[in-house]
Amino acid sequence: MDIDTGITQEVLTIKSEIKLIDIFNKIIDRKAQACFEYIENLNLNPNVGITVIGTYFTGVGIVKKLSEKYTNITLIDIYPHLEELLYTNIGGKLKNEVKFSSDLNLIYDGDIVIDTTGFGGINVEQSAKFDVDAFLIEDPVAEDNDELLKNKNNIHDRLNVVKSANKSIIKTKGINTKTSGTMTLTIGVLTNVLNKISKKDGVLYSACEMGFFEEVIFKEKDIDKFIDLTDKKAVKVSTINPFDLDELILEEIDKIESKMI
Repeated sequence: MDIDTGITQEVLTIKSEIKLIDIFNKIIDRKAQACFEYIENLNLNPNVGITVIGTYFTGVGIVKKLSEKYTNITLIDIYPHLEELLYTNIGGKLKNEVKFSSDLNLIYDGDIVIDTTGFGGINVEQSAKFDVDAFLIEDPVAEDNDELLKNKNNIHDRLNVVKSANKSIIKTKGINTKTSGTMTLTIGVLTNVLNKISKKDGVLYSACEMGFFEEVIFKEKDIDKFIDLTDKKAVKVSTINPFDLDELILEEIDKIESKMI
């Protein structure tokens, strides 16, 4: 644990060893591992065509995990600059080459299709054209605790019209967030940690390094800046009584589960 003096010698500043990018990656890995195990159980040829639709952030993690074994993977996203995420540490390391395209006509070329586009993504009409060996879709809703988001969610309609012998939903939840997005879950982890810290005796205040990174990624389109911003220790605390920050962060992350339903 990183400990330094604060304003005076009596008050200490403690910092987590865990960085923001570590939290992102631990959450992404849960989703990617669930997909990898599902596809593994289908016992398909390693050269089977796999198409992943949507990069941010589930998609990039899934293709990196699948690249450990599979060699014919295409990642499709309407934002061309998101290809840069393949060559960062977000979602782990790329083991085999992955093809990237912004051509939505290519979404029908795979034998396995994984739709991570969530709200406002691939629609029902597009979904009805899929005739594939397996179709996986990420549920953008986590806990069903928001009626408006629940009613907006059309993944079941999309899944129902797909022609496939193997259909499944990637469901991620655990810390009472409204949605299952990696950004939402990361903020949920940090919020819960800060709330726990505030109740500890001897704590003056605490803060996290989290910003509104969507603007950096989708407005500024600056992936390098995003990576720099996430390469920072996630939580800092001013306290007269040091404690293990990383343990608190890991406790929250461990509550998150991702499984195929």
